[in-house]
Amino acid sequence: MPLNRRSFLGKSAATGAGAALAGAVAAPSAQAHSHRPPTRRKRYAFTVMGTTDLHGHVFNWDYYKDAEYQDAAGNAQGLSRISTLVRRIREEKGRHNTLLIDAGDTIQGTPLSYYFARVDPITAAHGPVHPMAQAMNAIGYDAAALGNHEFNYGIDTLRAFESQLRFPLLGANAVDAKTEKPAFRPYVIKKLRTPHGRDVKVAILGLTNPGIAIWDKAYVQGVLKFPGLEEQAAKWVPKLRSMGADVVIVSAHSGASGTSSWGDQLPYVENAAASVAAKVPGIDAILVGHAHVEIAQQLVTNEKTGRTVVLAEPLCYAERLAQFDFELVWEKGRWSVDSVSSKLLNSNSVPDDPKITKLLKADHDLVVKYVNQVVGRATTTLTTEDARYKDAPIIDLINQVQADVVTEALKSTQYASLPVLSQASPFSRTSEIPAGDVTIRDLSSLYVYDNTLVAKLLTGAQVRAYLEYSAQYFVRTAADAAVDVEKLTNAENRPDYNYDYVSGLAYDIDITQPAGSRIRNLTFRGAALDDAAQFVFAVNNYRANGGGAFPHVASAPELWSESIEIRTRIAEWVTAKGVLDPADFASVDWRLTRDGTPVFS
Repeated sequence: MPLNRRSFLGKSAATGAGAALAGAVAAPSAQAHSHRPPTRRKRYAFTVMGTTDLHGHVFNWDYYKDAEYQDAAGNAQGLSRISTLVRRIREEKGRHNTLLIDAGDTIQGTPLSYYFARVDPITAAHGPVHPMAQAMNAIGYDAAALGNHEFNYGIDTLRAFESQLRFPLLGANAVDAKTEKPAFRPYVIKKLRTPHGRDVKVAILGLTNPGIAIWDKAYVQGVLKFPGLEEQAAKWVPKLRSMGADVVIVSAHSGASGTSSWGDQLPYVENAAASVAAKVPGIDAILVGHAHVEIAQQLVTNEKTGRTVVLAEPLCYAERLAQFDFELVWEKGRWSVDSVSSKLLNSNSVPDDPKITKLLKADHDLVVKYVNQVVGRATTTLTTEDARYKDAPIIDLINQVQADVVTEALKSTQYASLPVLSQASPFSRTSEIPAGDVTIRDLSSLYVYDNTLVAKLLTGAQVRAYLEYSAQYFVRTAADAAVDVEKLTNAENRPDYNYDYVSGLAYDIDITQPAGSRIRNLTFRGAALDDAAQFVFAVNNYRANGGGAFPHVASAPELWSESIEIRTRIAEWVTAKGVLDPADFASVDWRLTRDGTPVFS
């Protein structure tokens, strides 16, 4: 059975377990962009604050290390810090002269958010209010866009979260699959009272990421569609202007780079925020999300009007707060934007807001107790420290669990006799399962995503192509060149989570060869791999739905899938075993070579 709230509570009973607005991040251009010279006409200034990619971070706490969050850059995390920044800006500018918005990815990413989605779910009758809803309501958000990770727990959980918010959850390009009408509110218009007796109408348009159709296909296929951001912005911005909007702000869960991770699987751009600014007239500013990068201020010229659109993206996990400052002027019987500037504020410059700490301490303490629950004992320390370039037993553990689950699921089907292969990625470079007691937080740090398991049917030839694609992760390195492990991986900026081990086979990756020709000595059970042979492929739902654009897997026949997280399956496996011994799962499936010589001994 999955580790649910009832079993956790039963086990836990037995086991126990200053400066105002300091830290602004300098923008590329310190001056506000102005459309016209100063005048003596009626003027009004207001501020829009923004967060994005909060991913369940309420406090500056690392649940995986059971300690306050720390990194080399001195960053701090959590909405409790953001709340302090927001309060100070409101005190400076006047509460009625500010708005606060978010650009999505809110309810997934930490054990805190997982607990209230799966262990004590908000969807249950008389269930709890999600901590992120409690925090955002208390801080006083005005609107938030949908992120793709909002869909990770299914539409019921998302709708429950939406119902708990005291502000709208926006997604103009999340539409009903049949009617193509908006399934969520597309926009909200906020009125700001000015000293001149003329309200300013600020329209906030929410756009989400088309990749949801791939990444959460199991939940949204046939239910929702996600057309492109440019297309939907071009539809809605003129409507907002016709409704009298003086200012149009887009909250977009989409990066600004113009790139996509899905190849030709979708006809839309994944990171389209800058393109929206350039091609859709009538937008004044865009709060950017999804990419997990910092943009203090990016100026984009609209191709049709020549006007400048200001973009900003605060760093994820509540490490930064974006601040857009608007100057308006009254002319020709209406308000017009005269200038916009943006900057980022660093949440490490302020303390936690005691209001948020008091509000959510009980929820936080409950989750700390949950993740420290002991589920087994490890005979040796397992680490991901070098897992991206060496076959590490800790990743073999993931593959063994996945293969066992799929084998059991298919044992009474026509596919029971087929061999099961499995893929897993080295998500983290710092995960460690120490020798001795193994807790849920140890296992959660190994598998930080809420992925679920899928079984696909692949041929030997398709597996070979899959491995070649995965091997593009390594930088081509000459046989006589010195090997620097810090420069050996992430070729073409491919992230670690898009490099896959495949268990059940044996193969070499020759990094002297060009991408596409690196897999050598590929064998199955001691014999050369038969390209015509059939295999069951245990794969996470992100990859199964096309995440990372790996070949063949998205279009391959699906034999089985489930909604239980792989992380939970790992915890169940360890709990059932009682002892975590590499002898039960470790294997040498692959190695890096150069002209046949192993790179590492």
